[in-house]
Amino acid sequence: MDIDFRTTSVVDLAARVRRREVSARELAQAALDRIERLNPQVNAFVALDGERALEQAAAVDHKVASGADPGPLAGVPIGVKDLEDAAGFRTTNGSPRWAHDPPAEHDSVLVSRLRAAGCVVVGKTNTPEFGWTAMTDNRLFGATRNPWALDHSAGGSSGGTAAALAAGMVPLATGSDGGGSIRIPASCCGLTGIKTSMGRVPSGGPTPPGWPGLSVKGPMTRRVADAVVALDAVVAPEPTDLRSLPRPEASWLAALEQPRVPARVLWSPTLGYATVDAEVHSLCERAVSVLESLGAEVEEVDPVFDADPVSDWLILTGVFLLRTLAPRYEGHFDELHPSLASLVERAKSITGRQVAEALDACHRVNWRLVQLFGDARILVTPTCAGPPPPISMGIQGLVNGQPTDSWVSFTYPFNMSGSPAATVCAGLTEAGLPVGLQMIGPAHGDLVVIRTAAALEEALGFDRLAPLG
Repeated sequence: MDIDFRTTSVVDLAARVRRREVSARELAQAALDRIERLNPQVNAFVALDGERALEQAAAVDHKVASGADPGPLAGVPIGVKDLEDAAGFRTTNGSPRWAHDPPAEHDSVLVSRLRAAGCVVVGKTNTPEFGWTAMTDNRLFGATRNPWALDHSAGGSSGGTAAALAAGMVPLATGSDGGGSIRIPASCCGLTGIKTSMGRVPSGGPTPPGWPGLSVKGPMTRRVADAVVALDAVVAPEPTDLRSLPRPEASWLAALEQPRVPARVLWSPTLGYATVDAEVHSLCERAVSVLESLGAEVEEVDPVFDADPVSDWLILTGVFLLRTLAPRYEGHFDELHPSLASLVERAKSITGRQVAEALDACHRVNWRLVQLFGDARILVTPTCAGPPPPISMGIQGLVNGQPTDSWVSFTYPFNMSGSPAATVCAGLTEAGLPVGLQMIGPAHGDLVVIRTAAALEEALGFDRLAPLG
């Protein structure tokens, strides 16, 4: 086949399947072939089921042949992040103690809706243990490598998904974002990534969400238009999700027809507490100037927050992870990644009052954003404080050449507030590593984020492909 998933849109792939110009089975086989060829270098996929995928694809082709509606994403091959269920696959969470669980009997709500739209699941993508770090590595499957530079990280925690997309193994895959886990790997791998407002993409199902009020699931693609097409198929209320929102009245797909930037944009290079790599800052400033050229009045606002809210975010994530891990790891936390083990050990002494105060901090973050968005509709920041780090550095990154854990200090505040946010590739460093610019919108303002991301993506015209493949 001459189709390259990196240069052919999801919309075009599905349309070609519906027109019978290509079969869903051929697309699935193309994905499996590319995974077989490239995955040994990248380690994006951790489980495959080619036989099952080809059977699903054949069912899509049968619908097309019989005149039935195969769905808006007909035949599109996808990967599923190994933190959520896809029927027939184990959900290992990147953890040895979950590695031998029985295969899931049912799909997550997100995967179920993607399948109903015509998608074909080919396998599971790698994640750090329970999605904890911004570097995708675990003792079960090893590290996922960045297709732009194999000795660098693809980011995390949706790093397997981001690397698979950047390498063209699949055109669409799932991710989740509880502190930046869609936006960080999208930035590291040169993609456009969207974290929708809390409740837009439902979690639901019989199992409570792992990080309630913080983590959002969603589809990931290379570019914004494909992500919005996939979102259109999955965004809808879900009665088993306490935070589920009604379907938005305005069409997100229609917004792509006339992408535009808002009249006023706020630019915060540090949010008031972050140290930013000079090269990252320069690339982001250039992208901000492109927003100005599109008609936006840009005002620099620094600080946005009086202090880094990370300690409150860590309290919440710590107690959530302790709740999840204790039944299998109590007395054996030393088997976890050291940073995760330290987090859950500290969580044992967290009081109910501290949890309540951390939730209060989420309220205050949102309160501050409401004040800002009284005069503007978009806040922009770097997505990451540093470029994609070398894998050899563990969970640390480099900012101005110095090792630091704080290379990912721009994303978690907007999980605390539940805000919609996106990242667009602002360009490449001199070493050829991608850098992202983050756009944050007001509460439930997904539409303005989508429009701005689409307009900036088009104006920047970044069309380079990762050298792998």
